[in-house]
Amino acid sequence: MSQLTLAQASEIVDGALAHAREEGLRPLAVTVLDPGGNPLVVKREETAGILRPQIAHAKAWGCLGMGQGGAAGARHATRDPAFFAALATISEGRIASSAGGALIRDADGALLGAIGVSGERPDNDQAIAVFGVEKAGLVADVG
Repeated sequence: MSQLTLAQASEIVDGALAHAREEGLRPLAVTVLDPGGNPLVVKREETAGILRPQIAHAKAWGCLGMGQGGAAGARHATRDPAFFAALATISEGRIASSAGGALIRDADGALLGAIGVSGERPDNDQAIAVFGVEKAGLVADVG
């Protein structure tokens, strides 16, 4: 079974942040978690809001907890807000159902971890997450 390395997680985060600067996006925070929800890399740009790392973590953690990418979680949250309010309670506030999170998979589909990005509109956060994962030669599963 594959395992996401610290070097790969760093490449994902650094690639995502570099791409965000190229695109002229707002300041971001990016986190990469292992399959157990443990942080491998967390970076917050100097002028990103103080809650951005926690939001990025919650996006990634929510993907792992639900077993699906953030886009799928956001669609489900729109259809059934009461269920996702319950999930927030059950998870003790650790889950965010929003685009900007993705599962990280290898080429064979094995789960390696998750990424969360926060600071921009959800669709931009998601695009940055996907870019970082793909730049590292891995697959971003946004749902």
